[in-house]
Amino acid sequence: MEQKKSSKADLESKKVIYRQIGLIIALAVVLFAFEWKTYDKTIGDLGQRQMEDIPEEMVEITVQETKPPPPPPPKQVVQINIVDDDIEVDDDIMINVEADQSTEMQAYIPVRVEDEADHEETTIFMVVESMPVFPGGEANLYKFLAENIKYPQMAKESGIQGRVFVTFVVERDGSVTDVRVLRGIGGGCDEEAIRVVRNMPKWTPGKQRNKAVRVQYNLPVKFTLQ
Repeated sequence: MEQKKSSKADLESKKVIYRQIGLIIALAVVLFAFEWKTYDKTIGDLGQRQMEDIPEEMVEITVQETKPPPPPPPKQVVQINIVDDDIEVDDDIMINVEADQSTEMQAYIPVRVEDEADHEETTIFMVVESMPVFPGGEANLYKFLAENIKYPQMAKESGIQGRVFVTFVVERDGSVTDVRVLRGIGGGCDEEAIRVVRNMPKWTPGKQRNKAVRVQYNLPVKFTLQ
C-alpha cells in the first residue's frame, strides 16, 4: 500500500519538543504564583468629629424710650382782604423841610379801601349753596328755549344740528348778563342761542350764606332738525 502522508506533516518526531515547552510554561506559572504578594487593606481613621456644646450668650435687649414730639403751635388765621389795583396815589406830595411849629399843615384825607361787602358784590361764583333757578324750574327753562328758538335758515340748508354751550352770569337781582358761547356749531345757531338767552326773564338769584351773589351758569342749547 502506498503511503500518502507527507513527512512534513508527521508530528511524532516533534512530540518531545512540545512536551518540554508545556513543562516550561507550567513551571513558569507555578513560580509566578509563589512570587505573587498580597497586602492587607487598611482603612485610615480620620478621627471623629466632636461637637462642643457652648451655651449661647443671651444679650439683653434694651428699648430706648422716645419722647413724644411737642404739640404744634396753634394756627393763626390770617384774613386777607383783596382790593383792586385801581386806587390812585398822589405822587406829587410836597414836603416842606423848613416847616416849624407855626407852619400850617394840610388835613390828612384817608384813602378809602374797598371792604369785604363791596368785594362780594363784584365776585362771580361758580358754585354756591343755592344755585340760580329759572322761573318755574328746569322744565320751564327748556320749554322757554323750545318756544323762542328760531332755527337759522343757513343751518337748515346745511343740515347743521347739535348743541351750543352758552355761559352767562346771573346777577344778584336775577338778570342775565355777559352771555358768551363756550362751544358752538356754526350756521347761525351760536348767534340764535345768545339772542334767546339774553331775552330770558329774571332768574331766582343764587345765594351764599343766605345772601344773593353773582353766579356763573353754563347752559346747553340743543338744535335738532325735524
